[in-house]
Amino acid sequence: MTHQINISEASVYVGTYHKYNEGSIFGKWLNLSDYADKTEFYTACKELHNDEEDPEFMFQDYENIPEGLISEYGMSNNTFEVIEAFENMDENQKEPFLIWCNNGHRKLSEEDITDLISAFGVGISERILKQYNVMLHRSTRVFSEQLFDGYNAIFLTNCLLEYADTKECDRKLKEAIHLLFGHEKMIVTISNDK
Repeated sequence: MTHQINISEASVYVGTYHKYNEGSIFGKWLNLSDYADKTEFYTACKELHNDEEDPEFMFQDYENIPEGLISEYGMSNNTFEVIEAFENMDENQKEPFLIWCNNGHRKLSEEDITDLISAFGVGISERILKQYNVMLHRSTRVFSEQLFDGYNAIFLTNCLLEYADTKECDRKLKEAIHLLFGHEKMIVTISNDK
């Protein structure tokens, strides 16, 4: 399971390898929300360590950054795009999206975030529909195995339960969803806001 993150508070403690090798852990926590992109962030890192001619940055610690976007020696080129997209994502989809990515399905650090978000949820269903085409409505076994088995079942059920709570959901459909899946969501997102 992923730990709860608040992407709007993504921060990195920036030191340098030179200082570290000299016995100093001097650095500073930098909030990524203060920078528009990776270039602006690295400019701030250079200003912080302007006592070195060509500082080799060491990200000694980081918080609220999704797995795979940053390491001790650098950050992915996608980091700021992922953070921006994640901030715009529906609150109820953030944790399931990270679970989906972290379970080996996708890599935030390498793939386009727009493509990843498209592939998440709806993309899975579209791929299944294209792959099985006519067989889904002709074979109840294929239909149930592809849409209600494994991770797909968790996300599909959660999406249906969330949809049932919206104003757009027809009363009869809402009753059918609750009859089939109950009232409790399978994925609960807990906010760290105080």
